Amino acid sequence: MTETTETSIPRAAPGRPARPLAPAPDSTRDAPLPKVVLAGGSGFLGRRLQRVFAAAGYEVVVLTRRPGSVAAPARAVAWDPAKFGPWTQELEGAAAVINLAGKNVDCRPSAANRREILKSRLNSVRALAEAVRRCAQPPATWIQASSLAIYGDAGPLWCDESAPLGDGFAPEVCTQWEASFAKAPLPPLRKVLLRIGFVLSPEAGALPVLARLAKWFAGAPAGSGRQWVSWIHAHDMDRIFLRAVADPALVGTFNACTAGPATNAELMAELRALYRRPWLPAMPAWLIRAAAWLLHSDASLALTGRRGLPGRLMEVGFRFDYPALGPALDEMLLGPRLPAAPPAHLAPAGAH
Repeated sequence: MTETTETSIPRAAPGRPARPLAPAPDSTRDAPLPKVVLAGGSGFLGRRLQRVFAAAGYEVVVLTRRPGSVAAPARAVAWDPAKFGPWTQELEGAAAVINLAGKNVDCRPSAANRREILKSRLNSVRALAEAVRRCAQPPATWIQASSLAIYGDAGPLWCDESAPLGDGFAPEVCTQWEASFAKAPLPPLRKVLLRIGFVLSPEAGALPVLARLAKWFAGAPAGSGRQWVSWIHAHDMDRIFLRAVADPALVGTFNACTAGPATNAELMAELRALYRRPWLPAMPAWLIRAAAWLLHSDASLALTGRRGLPGRLMEVGFRFDYPALGPALDEMLLGPRLPAAPPAHLAPAGAH
């Protein structure tokens, strides 16, 4: 498959990063560890970040409605964005707060679900902003999750951070979500917004489902198959969050995806090749919609896409350990895997 990548980006050998990362700081020192607060950090991405930041030498606190879902070394604190309580004290003097909170979009696009998707995102930003304003010593950095879906179903257009925003429900949610973050009156702190693409991991998310379909001779393209998938290996996603916390040069909006997006047809072809499965004709869009309804999902997740480009990450010199789709899938699904909690490539910034 032909992929668009930066030729200067080093490719990792299967099972290990492209270059060594610095060891985690010595946790035996008397000084307290810098704290990272994960809001809504009990989902797929949040669980990874719990391990990643703990391994990198941070104290990890997870604000969650389900404290029982959080395991050591992270510490769970119950929170409700509609109510202020003890959770607000966790923000005092933190190195960073990372907001991942919001209802999962993998659900039927009913009116009630759509209201909750938007409401949960706006409420979490507003609650955290008010809590930060009340801090005597506010967090040094706020990293806010968003989505590449803000560009809509963009066809062949390359979408870097300056690309026009799309139309429809998902772009509207993202636009309001980002505006809430941008306009929140806050004390001086560094703000980073990550427009996250399709995170590939063998542990959770959509990849295990797609891999099973391919393995079971059902890995057909969805609809036209021409919709773009702006993907990123979960290991590189971890590294972006680590750098966003540790590097004061990172400010503003960043697309979190590789420079080598693939079409849906190319992604499914890679998966079929991985398991030595034959070519399959595309599954019609109407059948995708029917199946999504039966599975309580949203067909637009499979039938729409955008061709993301990490322009600003490339400008600040971020190098992907997995820039090419084929080797990334091979490493995750067949070869040795990277540790779920890689050590930081930068020493953590101390709490101020």
